Amino acid sequence: MKTIYKWSLFSLGIVLFSACTEKVVSPQQVDAYPSIYPDYTGVTIPATIAPMNFAVTDKDFDKVDVIVKGGKGKDIHVSGKKISFDETEWHRLIADNKGDSLLFTVSVKKHDGKWIQYRSFPMYISNYSIDYGVAYRLIAPGYEVYSKMGIYQRNLSNFEETAIVENTLVPGMCVNCHSFNKTNPDKMSMHVRGKNGGTLMQLGNEMEMLDTKTDSTISACVYPYWHPSGEYIAYSVNNTRQGFHAIKEKRIEVMDNGSDIVIYHPATHRLLTSPALMSKQAFETFPAFSPDGKTLFFCSAEAQQMPQDYKKVKYSLCSISFDAQAGRLGEKVDTLVSASRIGKSVSFPRPSYDGRYVMFTLSDYGNFSIWHKEADLWLLDLKTGNYRPLKEVNSGDTESFHNWSSNSHWFVFSSRRDNGLYTYLYFACIGNDGKVTKPFMLPQKDPLTYYERLVYSYNVPDFINKPVQLDHATLRDKIVRPDRIKLGIEE
Repeated sequence: MKTIYKWSLFSLGIVLFSACTEKVVSPQQVDAYPSIYPDYTGVTIPATIAPMNFAVTDKDFDKVDVIVKGGKGKDIHVSGKKISFDETEWHRLIADNKGDSLLFTVSVKKHDGKWIQYRSFPMYISNYSIDYGVAYRLIAPGYEVYSKMGIYQRNLSNFEETAIVENTLVPGMCVNCHSFNKTNPDKMSMHVRGKNGGTLMQLGNEMEMLDTKTDSTISACVYPYWHPSGEYIAYSVNNTRQGFHAIKEKRIEVMDNGSDIVIYHPATHRLLTSPALMSKQAFETFPAFSPDGKTLFFCSAEAQQMPQDYKKVKYSLCSISFDAQAGRLGEKVDTLVSASRIGKSVSFPRPSYDGRYVMFTLSDYGNFSIWHKEADLWLLDLKTGNYRPLKEVNSGDTESFHNWSSNSHWFVFSSRRDNGLYTYLYFACIGNDGKVTKPFMLPQKDPLTYYERLVYSYNVPDFINKPVQLDHATLRDKIVRPDRIKLGIEE
């Protein structure tokens, strides 16, 4: 009797599935890819990425039918108003076809009951792995008032997002400039701004709150970058101001009245300084260590009268040697990308962890390229000294902050290409041959609804090789208590 009952349920399941899955009958063939959001046609993905759900943007339809085929494994068949793939089926199929591709066949049933079938589009699955997740700040596109915001982490294999820290932890605070050591969150730096300001330094199980402003520096520490040893972290110190444009095409301008670079040594709570990085004749900012730790990249511009000459401020990409054993910077500054030669300004230099490239943002002037519509990503080949625009990923709107995966084969960047107002995250792959793939937007469970309703920008994305562990009770106590570790100076 039990066997009969099981077979009856199985048969009923077949009937219900057949009734719910309407067949595509005699479709009209269209020799074009479907218009989908996000545009995932022809992108390259890692073999562990979350389901690449999408929606057809054509409004004149009743149903969408999608079949996903690979050279290996079981096909996926989905139908409905929006396309959402089962996570287990999705991961099985992309794992089976790692190093190969999938083919998506999209059919649309119009209001008149007739089907249209578009040309099947490919999605390529890379052999290169990607890190566990990505961390970022979510912030409303305001200018000074802190609405709800925080730093979050996202598991790239699914849709799980969790808060690392939110500004609701302590009323009135702002958190920014999070930084990890080569994607490892065991060593983390993060600034807390506001009444209870300070710099959080997490070193394994130890958590410290620092007061990084000294009598010898023009500000508290700002833009960070870890030395690969984890024994040092470079910071810029910036006297920053902002202004507003009178024309609607431009919104805000953030500029430095002065800036220098220092290197913090957590073991001694001292800042290392050098005249080469603290010149009154230059603005130095955005430090970044090479993966071998022997070179410090940074941006430098000839000092100007601010704010009246803000458009004259153009930053070059420079480098200086660093001796980690001695804790000493070199004396000679080399220019790798000259602002005077190209007539543009460099910001956000990020060396790949394999030591081959430096990716940077190039804009017309200044260093706060996140609000510059003309800002694009460029790539410097450290072997040849040649640099080029990343035309494969750049758009007609802002491309700005970016970071590398731990294996240097993926990078994440923020862009305003979607609507011109909010920055969203995009990922692209770079092969051993230097070829860069078409970028894809961070997948969401229901991307069309999610991004239409999102009122926050993604800011300062960085890969993480495992979840960030931060004890919120300890952090709150550290923030609220007035005591801070004061830093010394070593010249």
